[in-house]
Parts: sequence; structure tokens; C-alpha cells
Amino acid sequence: MKFVDEAIIKVQAGDGGNGCASFRREKFIPFGGPDGGDGGSGGSVWLIADEGLNTLVDFRHQRSYKAQRGQNGMGSDMYGKGGEDTAIRVPVGTMVTNVDTDETIGDLTAHGQRLLVAQGGKGGLGNIHFKTSVNRAPRQFTQGTPGESRELKLELRLLADVGLLGFPNAGKSTFIRAVSAATPRVADYPFTTLHPNLGVVSLGTDQSFVIADIPGLIEGAADGAGLGIQFLRHVSRTSLLLHLVDIAPIDDTDPVEQVRTIEHELAKFNPELLERPRWLVLNKSDALPEDERQQVAEDIVRRLDWQAPWFLVSALARDNTMAVCQQVQRFFEAQRAERAEQRADLAPGDVRLRGEPQERS
Repeated sequence: MKFVDEAIIKVQAGDGGNGCASFRREKFIPFGGPDGGDGGSGGSVWLIADEGLNTLVDFRHQRSYKAQRGQNGMGSDMYGKGGEDTAIRVPVGTMVTNVDTDETIGDLTAHGQRLLVAQGGKGGLGNIHFKTSVNRAPRQFTQGTPGESRELKLELRLLADVGLLGFPNAGKSTFIRAVSAATPRVADYPFTTLHPNLGVVSLGTDQSFVIADIPGLIEGAADGAGLGIQFLRHVSRTSLLLHLVDIAPIDDTDPVEQVRTIEHELAKFNPELLERPRWLVLNKSDALPEDERQQVAEDIVRRLDWQAPWFLVSALARDNTMAVCQQVQRFFEAQRAERAEQRADLAPGDVRLRGEPQERS
């Protein structure tokens, strides 16, 4: 299946049905009062997150969605039937933006979560509502209001705990194959990964995390060069970034310069990404003589003035890869423990509903 992570669709909610101007006419009742019913409300358009979907490719074929119109009111006090809603299923992790205003409408991050994107119109009033002591035979009624219409931008952002960064051929796909059950394509040419791959790393009972293999970035990715601009958005949800670097590139490029280049692209795309925890993974240690590996790695770390954790691994030989995963698991366990401690420290009286007045002493 083709991976598509961006689409633009148009949604149109149903119009409300019109009210009715009618009068009761029965045998022996030639001048009955008004009995025009109200129009039904128009159907609304909803987006529903579905964990069974992982791409927006279906929206390349169907771009317009419309809910049902409300039925008009009728005589004999009969109200019109409301229009049926339209439900559109999207992958979990879909962000929804109004194209015209650039306003974020919502973010669907859990299976079954619903988001109203176009409200149906209200039904019009029948003439039974306009009867007064003065006007016993009103002919007034109101039209139904139109349903909302919007053009929406759907943007899929992967929900992963860990994101892999690195230049093309840094070994990200090989790394994710080594530590998870994911089997991305691996080859010795740039942009082997053409779409993000997700893998689940399991270290035992209740010890697992999701890792995302993001296509390689190159210089100018934030401005649209290469494939990186299409996928930089997918690292925005991750809690931890693993920055993979080829410790012995065959083209003799400087690993330090590669790290700096990607840092520059991250800063251009979203400066907050540089504030996120990021660990350095020096890959392809098997390409160097065993007695030189540690020295080369320490030299790179020293020149980068790297303060965060770093690792020397060989994803191909699966050397030290599980040690990285164990450290990642400890990182998330420490985060969960810290959040639990913060919740425990919060006194019950400190929790109030928004707008709830405080008690006066």
C-alpha cells in the first residue's frame, strides 16, 4: 500500500430543512389553526480515528464528503427528519487544519476518538411557532440554516516513542531490523527508506516501546531538498531521538559535519526539536579495526562536545544494539516514575475545573 501522509479534502455538512406553513383542514373544521412542523437538522461531518489505518491514500481518490440534508417540515404538526451524519475514518495520529484560516481544528491521537469538523444546519421553524392572540393564522415560517463547509488539510504524524535520525545510509533501517520485528528494505544506496517504518521493541513483560525509522535527511531538507521535508513532521511526536551516524563513511565525509547539518535542518524546521532528548548512536563500528573503534568514537564525541548519552554500535552485526534499547527503556521508566511522583505530590484541593470559583476563607 502506498504511504501518503498528507491530503486535502472538502467537507460539507447538511443544510437544515425548511419550516412549513400549513393549516389544519378537516371535515367540520374548515378554519383550523396553524399546524406546520419544523424542518429537521442537517447531518454533521465527523472524523473518527481508526488504528487499522496507517495512510491517507484513500483521500487521493475521494476528496469531497457531504452529510445529508434535513427534511422539510410538513403539515399536521409533522417535523422533518434530521439528516444522517457522515463519518470519515482516518489513521490515529492525524492532525486536522482549516486550509482557509490555517487554524488547527483538532488532533486525533487515540483509537475511536471523534472530531466534529462541520456542523449541520438547524431546521427552520414551522408556522405553529408564530401563532399569537392577535395573529391566529400566521403564514410565517423560517428557512433552515446552511451546514458548515470547510476545506481541511489532513496531516498524518506517526505516534512513536523513539525517532531515528540520520543521513541516508546511516544504518537506520538496519538498526530497526536489529532491535524489532519490523523488516524495512535495506540496500546500499541513498533513500532506501521511502516512507517511515514503525517497529515495536520488546524487552519483556510490559517493557516495550515504539521506534520510527524516518527517511534520511540531507542538507536543505527543511527547504524541500531530498525526502526529508516530507517526513520531518513524524519526529515531532517522539519523546526521544536517536541520532545515527556512520562512523566510517565510504565517501570520507566528516561524521561531525553530518551531525551539525542535521541539527541545522531540525532547527530550521522546528527549533523545539533541538530541545528534545537526543542521543548519539555511532553506527557501523564493524567497518573499523577493533583497536581503533573506541578512539575514533571518542574523538567524534569530543569534537561535538556531546553532553548527552552516546553509544558505539554495529547494527549489521547487532553489536551493542540491545544495550541501547535497554537504556531507552530505563529512560521511559524514569519518565513515568517522575510523572507519577508529580501526580502524587499534587494535593486533591489543587485540582479544580476550569472556571470553578475558589472557596473563600
